Amino acid sequence: MGGAFCITHAVLRSPEEPARFGYIVTKAVGNAVTRNLVRRRLKGITEALLHDGLTGVDVVFRVLPASSDAPYARMADEVGRAVTRVLAERNQ
Repeated sequence: MGGAFCITHAVLRSPEEPARFGYIVTKAVGNAVTRNLVRRRLKGITEALLHDGLTGVDVVFRVLPASSDAPYARMADEVGRAVTRVLAERNQ
């Protein structure tokens, strides 16, 4: 499966402030069961990022229909890359 499963929007904040996450999962992704599964997976991935000490950023994930078939590991990789890109911008 190719292509992105979500579009990420981020706003950098003070590094002392805790990170915050938002999830936009529309009906285009699938039925309620599928949407909730995708949302729960994203929440689990972002909870791990918070546990690892991520701070100073607000991130909103707008989920695309391809996410309904995306395996958890792929979602985790893409979220990790997106957050890494955002933090690299802050450090420039």
